[in-house]
Amino acid sequence: MKKSCFILLVVLVFSSCTPVLKKELMSNGIFVSRLSEIKQNPAVNKGKLFIFGGIIVKTKVTKDGSLIEAIYSPVTSGGYLKNYTSEQGRFLALFRSREILDPLIFEEKREITLAAEFTGTRKGFIGEMEYTYPFFEIREVYLWPERSEYRDPYYMSPYYYPPGYYRYRYYDPWYPWWY
Repeated sequence: MKKSCFILLVVLVFSSCTPVLKKELMSNGIFVSRLSEIKQNPAVNKGKLFIFGGIIVKTKVTKDGSLIEAIYSPVTSGGYLKNYTSEQGRFLALFRSREILDPLIFEEKREITLAAEFTGTRKGFIGEMEYTYPFFEIREVYLWPERSEYRDPYYMSPYYYPPGYYRYRYYDPWYPWWY
């Protein structure tokens, strides 16, 4: 019994660490911590497969396919997003396929992990500022589930109290009345 419980626990631990993209792409792809490393040497990096992630700024469907503009985020070896900042920069990624990436599903603020081939840079604008985007062609994309922004109104104070904790001791039914 103990042995089967241990085996089940080991299987659960290792299955929770499975990569989000195909294993062959994850093993052949290059994980890079900064987008600027790719932008600095576009000729050297052209045609290479990169594994990275981001948060979507916008998605639009073009005649060539679905085009995603996103803020870059490095990923772990399993494809899970690390923290992202505006310092990392933005990129464009094109998904050439018969199926489209629907802009209502691949909407602003959704997180993605990509296996994509670097094809060069493209000029564009962020607001009124000219910007040079690294441009990728997507081989595989994983859309992360939406994060819930809901918080219980009871805990909307500036101080967060964990569930089961009362703010005032006299509300605690397990607290002896004689203290």
